[in-house]
Amino acid sequence: MKLSVIIPTLNEELFIGRTVQTILTHRTKDTELEVIVVDGGSQDSTVAIASEFGARVIEASRSGRAVQMNIGANHAKHDNLYFVHADVQVLPSYISDIQELLSQGAEIGCYRFKFDKESRSLRFNAYFTRFNRMFCRGGDQTLFVTKSFFESLNKFDESYVIMEDFDLIRRAKKKTKFHIIPKSVIVSARKYENNSYFRVNMANLTAYWMFMLRFPQEKIKRHYHTMIKHPKD
Repeated sequence: MKLSVIIPTLNEELFIGRTVQTILTHRTKDTELEVIVVDGGSQDSTVAIASEFGARVIEASRSGRAVQMNIGANHAKHDNLYFVHADVQVLPSYISDIQELLSQGAEIGCYRFKFDKESRSLRFNAYFTRFNRMFCRGGDQTLFVTKSFFESLNKFDESYVIMEDFDLIRRAKKKTKFHIIPKSVIVSARKYENNSYFRVNMANLTAYWMFMLRFPQEKIKRHYHTMIKHPKD
């Protein structure tokens, strides 16, 4: 299999080294693999660390996950794409998992997830990622897609400044089956550590329904960032 892993970053020096290293460590002998980090203007050591750990780094002229992931896809050498967030830990079996589904004709899909922190409430949230419903999706679950199908969708819509993954998946589901691998990647619980469980869930729920009701992107983003305190804020 030939696979291009694409990671959008912005000030992710705490996680990017581990993420790139894990992806490269678990490559198989018969897989042609590249890791592309597309940076949106980090003010920390993200770019240097990503390069040091073996990623090909592209510095984007503007930030935004949709823009950065499209840039990564445009530079990808291979026919299969795997989008990964910088703070997500992929599974050792990720190559064989994706390869198996592709061999069955799958064009797009993701994993379930679990958090890197033990908590009954977070386990409750993670449980629902097994269901194939829009509300249960999110970029943290990683996303694999064939390059040809990705291009047939006209890629990520760069007018989206938030929830670009929901938009892509919604469009994809109108054309093909969306697959969920019954295994869990590990997602950072940092948002919950910097905010209350209730606050994060309310922010996510409100943003989701604003998205479904087609509120303007900037309004959704402004609402979300008003409610959620980020680690570097």
